[in-house]
Order: sequence, then structure tokens, then C-alpha cells
Amino acid sequence: MTTMHSEVPSAKRLGTAPAVDDLTPPERMSVDELRAVQLERLQWTLRHAYANVPFYKRKFDESGVHPDDCRELADLAKFPFTTKQDLRDNYPFGMFAVPQEQVRRIHASSGTTGKPTVVGYTERDIDTWARVMARSIFAAGGRPGHKVHVAYGYGLFTGGLGAHYGVEKLGATAIPASGGMTARQVQIINDFRPEVIMVTPSYMLTLLDEFERQGIDPATSSLRVGIFGAEPWTEQMRREIEERMNLDAVDIYGLSEVMGPGVAQECVETKDGLHIWEDHFYPEVIDPVDENVLDGGVTGELLFTSLTKQALPVIRYRTRDLTALRPGTARPAYRRMDKVTGRSDDMIILRGVNVFPTQIEEIVLATDGLAPHFQLRLTRRDRMDHLTVLVEARSDTPRDRRPIAAAEISARVKDGVGVSVAVEVLDPDTLERSVGKMRRVIDQRPRD
Repeated sequence: MTTMHSEVPSAKRLGTAPAVDDLTPPERMSVDELRAVQLERLQWTLRHAYANVPFYKRKFDESGVHPDDCRELADLAKFPFTTKQDLRDNYPFGMFAVPQEQVRRIHASSGTTGKPTVVGYTERDIDTWARVMARSIFAAGGRPGHKVHVAYGYGLFTGGLGAHYGVEKLGATAIPASGGMTARQVQIINDFRPEVIMVTPSYMLTLLDEFERQGIDPATSSLRVGIFGAEPWTEQMRREIEERMNLDAVDIYGLSEVMGPGVAQECVETKDGLHIWEDHFYPEVIDPVDENVLDGGVTGELLFTSLTKQALPVIRYRTRDLTALRPGTARPAYRRMDKVTGRSDDMIILRGVNVFPTQIEEIVLATDGLAPHFQLRLTRRDRMDHLTVLVEARSDTPRDRRPIAAAEISARVKDGVGVSVAVEVLDPDTLERSVGKMRRVIDQRPRD
């Protein structure tokens, strides 16, 4: 692997304003200025990826394109896509564009084949990530001096540490609560009196219930801003949280392959979609079937090209998230994306964790006494999503083996995927079949 041929170009138009102003560049940049910054950074990214990542050199060459072919932003459509499978095929570090000694941190997300998606960051990448996260928290209503209760998970998952560094970059105080221990979380909120909380929306509802279980009115807490991400959530859920908690509930978007949380943020003054920080992440929306770029306002699959990442540049990364791009409002130069309405693949997002049917399939196939027929049933109880794995026993499996097999699957899913599921082992030939093919996901959650 070769070293970087150039540094990420600086956008002179941004200047060197004081820290907080530096977190809110949309107020100081016109659309034309932003497009010029994007083109300069896009051209650098294409050259950087081509020169330092064998995968991208091969893909570009096979597609008959070269970084020099990008003379305007629209030329990006000539370049090939990147998929999650591409990252898995190059596991663990084959997509890195810098030598190992320049990598300061590694994160990973769960994979469908036992191999996670691995992402890396240089020192400058970490600083960039902290800045876009700080910008997001500021847009959500957080301010220097606020205390921020971070209840996203810490570890290889990008949520906790991504939020944490953004809080500190903003000049606020991070409370690294992580996930779990709900009663203790409520105690920490009551005792430490943070103004901001960052957490999945479904877990926020659990916290609300715990407040009430302890006889505390949630509306009397110190929290005034909730920044919710890692899973889709509805306007109905926003209203319930805001009414019960007496705070502003705003959406945040990100994914580890592109950076982590902080790619886009809903602004507290408008709450009308998520402004994408386009000086670092260039968005496109394509038709997921014919793969053509769609006009603004048309729903399709969201793509991102990183513009400033050193360790792991991504070109036209297919997120599989379905949304539409619209003009900016609170941050006029920066386009908004609608709340994600679904995915173009079969991934399940369960309490902030990505779950693929193929992950469950591998576990089922590796469990003695079970047939390779299963379904995943999604339900909602007490406003929380629950997943039940329905699987058939083999005809020769003793009945007393069934609860043992169920416990094995539950434990393996918890250890390997990171979520808790219920498991029911059924009689042979119980699950419905359609032309010999199983309908894997049965979504029985109520439609809001």
C-alpha cells in the first residue's frame, strides 16, 4: 500500500473562524461556494482512492474511468458503486488508503457472514468526525457548557465514541453512560442534570417509562434536547417523547462505512428533515432498480461519497436507505434528506443493531437438530420492537432437544449479532412455504 500523495485540500472559503462559528459554516457559505469546495475535495478523493486502494484502481479501470475524468460534480455518476459486500470482501484492512501506522482508530459493524465491516480513521479523520458531530449537536440545540448524556453503546460500534468526541469538540461535557442499566441511567440524569441526551428513540421510551415507574414526572427533568438516531422513528414517536419529556426531539443520521453518526442532522428550529454536511459527504439518490441518478424530491436509494476521509475513502457507497433529497432550510446551502422510510434490502434494524436474515440462517444451520427452515417475526410490545426466531425441528429430533436448541440459538444471536431474541422451535413442516421458498421476515408491528 502506498502512502498518501496529497493532503485533503482545505476550503479557504471557510477561513479560520472561532470554534463555535467553525461548527456552523452553512451560515457563512453560499451554494456556489459549497459546490466549488465539493468539486475540489471530490477530485482529491478520487485520486487518493485510485492511487492507494487496489480495489478502487481495479474497479475504475474495469469501468473505463479515471479520476481525471471528473471535471464537474455530475461526472461522479460515471464512477462505479461501492457496496457493503465490497468492504467485507476486502476484510479486514484491504480498503484502507493509508499505511497501518497512520491509522489511529478502528471501528466495525456486525456482518452477515461472520466478518464485520471494518472502518479506520487517521488522526485527521477523527478530528473531522468530531467536528461534524459537534456541528450536529449545535444544530440540534446543544451548546458549549451543556452536559450531554450519551446513551449510545461504546466499543466497536461507532455511536458512543462518535457522539462523545463531538460533545467534547463542541465544548460541552460528556457523560458516557453507554447503554443498559436503565434505572441507573435515570438516577444519573436526575443527579447530573444534563441538558442533552443522545440515544436511540426506542430506548428513550424505555427511559421515560422508568422515570414514571420511579414516580418521577419526566417533564420535570433537566433534559431539553434529545438527539435520536441509529434506527428509524416516526413523527408519532417524536410527539410522544416531546410531550412526555418536555424537550425538543431531533433526528441524527450516519453510518460507519461513511464516517459514523454525524453525516446529517435535523435542525431544532425547523425539524423538517436532516441537513447533510455536504462539505464532507456528497449525496446522491438513485433508482435502486435501474441505478440511474434521480432528481431532487424523488425517493430512491441514498448514496454517499466521502470528500475528506483519509483512511477509508468511499466512492458512491450504496447505503440501501430509501429517502429523497430536498433544498436546505435552516442551513440553506446544505440539502436535506427526508427521514429514512425503509431499505432496499432485507436488513432489520432492531434496537439500533443491524440484523440480517443470513446471520440467523448461519446460526440455525450450525445448531444440531434443526431443519434449515426459519422465519423472523417482528412484533412491538410496550413500544419496543421484538424479534422472534421461528425454526423447525428435524423429524428425528427428540422433543427434549428443542428447548436446548432454542437456548443455543438465543445465546449465539446475542453473542454474535448483539441483540436479544426469542426462539420457538416448531414441529417439522409447520412454517409456510411459497414455491419452496421461505418468506423470511414477518413484520407484525403496527403501522403508525
